[in-house]
Amino acid sequence: MTSVPHTTAATPEEFHQRVISDAAAAVRGLTVALGERLGLYRALAEHGPLTPDGLAEHAGIAQRYAVEWLHAQLSAGYVEHQPDSDRYHLPAAHAAVLADTRAPTFTAGFFTALRALYATEDALVEAYRSGEGVGWAEHDPCLDTGMGSFFQPTYEHKLVSEWLPALDGVTAKLKAGGTIADVGCGVGHTTLLMARAFPKATVRGFDYSEEAVGLARELAEEAGLSERVTFDVATADDYPGQDYDLVTLFNCLHDMGDPVASAQHVHKSLHPEGTWMLVESNACPDDVCCDCSPAGKMFMSLSAVMCLPVAVAQRGPHALGNHSGEEAFRAIAADAGFTRWRRATEATAQIIYEARP
Repeated sequence: MTSVPHTTAATPEEFHQRVISDAAAAVRGLTVALGERLGLYRALAEHGPLTPDGLAEHAGIAQRYAVEWLHAQLSAGYVEHQPDSDRYHLPAAHAAVLADTRAPTFTAGFFTALRALYATEDALVEAYRSGEGVGWAEHDPCLDTGMGSFFQPTYEHKLVSEWLPALDGVTAKLKAGGTIADVGCGVGHTTLLMARAFPKATVRGFDYSEEAVGLARELAEEAGLSERVTFDVATADDYPGQDYDLVTLFNCLHDMGDPVASAQHVHKSLHPEGTWMLVESNACPDDVCCDCSPAGKMFMSLSAVMCLPVAVAQRGPHALGNHSGEEAFRAIAADAGFTRWRRATEATAQIIYEARP
């Protein structure tokens, strides 16, 4: 691992303060989860500036807790305070991250997954000692919804408008009535986005989490798409169907214990002129893991507590972690029989690869 000199604190006291700042951020994450689940940020965005009494009334919480939560948000620099009127304001730029679920920058939903991650601490301790894994099913279902909420805004703003058009000839096929297999679909956000965008296409979502598939079916029903989109429990190396025009894997190949077997099944299930769209994390440039972007730093930590343990739990030959890099994914595709590979496009947190038989 490459060391980067500017990341080293000059004194123990300076490093201590940096770690204390990280501890503050870790605890603050719980207050963000509370703000998201209780609608506190949305209340401030829609009705603010608000006094603590006003926030308590609009959000339906106790006034004393409103005061304490607002103090925590003020200390973090998330809200602004007007002392003369004792009102708190959520700036528009902050609302786009914490309150507006349709904004491409919305992030608050991610913090609702922390409960699931922290709850597996004992299991992770044992996994680190034994070399075993911690399977996805061992996590609370809020991991599905929280992680889905984190990726959903980017998918909504990028998938149909930028990522799919970056693939050679794919959108034309789907507009004409092509077939899609969304593998590792989670709660179905990407599956439903593609179904809405291409009403003539046949769209199927597969995931090995029964909880996620159940939620996906509920979302399809709410969206009025349940007659056009199907969701089934299946793994990446046994999902049914042949001659798909497009197979997609969004941020999940690195979670699989045998990614080569998964890629081989993708290859087998594709039409000879079909396309595999692989979306993976844009974690660290050139494997310099000490100088990551903010998103890269988050992915690195997630890999240590979620992605790698999930892959190890499947007892396959490969446990990649979420920052394996393009060369690893290209090699997996080649081993599976794909002969054409390219980086189609990328976003802040994701890279989109195109592979063809």
